[in-house]
Amino acid sequence: MAFIRVAPVQVHVRTDWFSGRPREVTWGDERLPITHLAALREEAAAYPVITGPRTLFEVETPRARLSLTYQHRSRRWTVTAVDENRRTAA
Repeated sequence: MAFIRVAPVQVHVRTDWFSGRPREVTWGDERLPITHLAALREEAAAYPVITGPRTLFEVETPRARLSLTYQHRSRRWTVTAVDENRRTAA
């Protein structure tokens, strides 16, 4: 698996009401349901002062694996990397 870094693209993300985990990503006109949360990384202690704390999610969708970033200060979701050649689980 190799993520391809992309320029951060702002997306709309629907999250679980109680846990805050992403459930669906809307990227342009396409809605992608999230099938699996692969990794979670919280950067609350060490972060650039300009951007503030953030949380990184690696998620599986039917089309690709995405690296989502939530910036807490600005309350924005962005896609920072994509892996369209992911292996499907057997």
